[in-house]
Amino acid sequence: MQCNRCVMDTSAEGITFDKDGNCNFCIGLMDRFKNEKENPVANLESFVERIKRDGKGKKYDCIVGLSGGADSSYSIYLAKKSGLRVLAVHMDNGWNSELATNNIETLVRNMDVDLYTHVIDWQEYKQLMQSFFDADVIDIELLYDNAMLAVNYKLASKYGIKYILSGSNSSTEGMRMPTNWNWFKYDKKNIKSIASRNGVKIKTFPIISTLNYLYYRLVKKISWIPFLDYVDYNKAEAMQFLQENYGFKPYPYKHYESVFTRFYQGYMLPEKFGVDKRKLHLSTLICSNQISRDDALADLKNIPYHSQKELEEDKEYFLKKMNWSESNLQEYIKKEGKSHALYGTERPLWEFYSKIYNKYIK
Repeated sequence: MQCNRCVMDTSAEGITFDKDGNCNFCIGLMDRFKNEKENPVANLESFVERIKRDGKGKKYDCIVGLSGGADSSYSIYLAKKSGLRVLAVHMDNGWNSELATNNIETLVRNMDVDLYTHVIDWQEYKQLMQSFFDADVIDIELLYDNAMLAVNYKLASKYGIKYILSGSNSSTEGMRMPTNWNWFKYDKKNIKSIASRNGVKIKTFPIISTLNYLYYRLVKKISWIPFLDYVDYNKAEAMQFLQENYGFKPYPYKHYESVFTRFYQGYMLPEKFGVDKRKLHLSTLICSNQISRDDALADLKNIPYHSQKELEEDKEYFLKKMNWSESNLQEYIKKEGKSHALYGTERPLWEFYSKIYNKYIK
């Protein structure tokens, strides 16, 4: 069954439908939009003044994570336009596309911002990825996302920065992620447990736990801010602006600036787990009036690539980089997926502290 308003369907765990056939995912997002409109956060100007005030006497006012995609790139532009002293932070896990590399180099040069690039040891990362593949868990990107969080918080702490401005935003990714489509991102225990199954010891890989996060958030007072929610953000318009003014090169779907993410979201998730994340991204754009439902449905009829040729090129690149054969890939796809929770997790700890935070601190 599929929602009548967006394109979410019963592949999403926990989906329900009202009498009009609208799902709880888009209903929740529409309520969020309504609440944000009725109770808007402090406007951009006053928020920027607060960042500048807290950054006084320091080298940088804020950190902005830079992946080479549209959202993070526009966040850099918005921060610079607002007069903030920005440290751009990029994490290279060995899967950057040529497109991402070009965008990062061009934007940093043209916007005149300092760039810190953390390069992950490829052999260690490759072993960690293989451990996750062997465990048959869904969220291979937990590795990158956790390390990205660790690097940004560590740098913010080092420079005394109180604000990490991200490209995340309600208008393009505000819809809640189904619980069966990814995993909790501060799960250091899960990463180490899965790695240990293959005898992999974490030596240089940056990693963050629930308690690390609580330290950075409550003791160091570092805030992770969805910066684009302070403006009326339209992704298509932002991409066009960046193309015309900063030499930005566009890409078809969210997070496709990484070769692995393209292949993971465009092939592995649909084939092994029956998950097409385009449904979530397109549904969010429908709810924010950036595309029509008919256009989203038409898009979903196509494979999650510009062409079959590009899919085959990414497959070949993946196989070579991971030292897999075609038969290795097909054996992996055929194996049944398993829950991250089978391998040890900090999720109960996170949920416990979240309840305390929401009740007594927030």
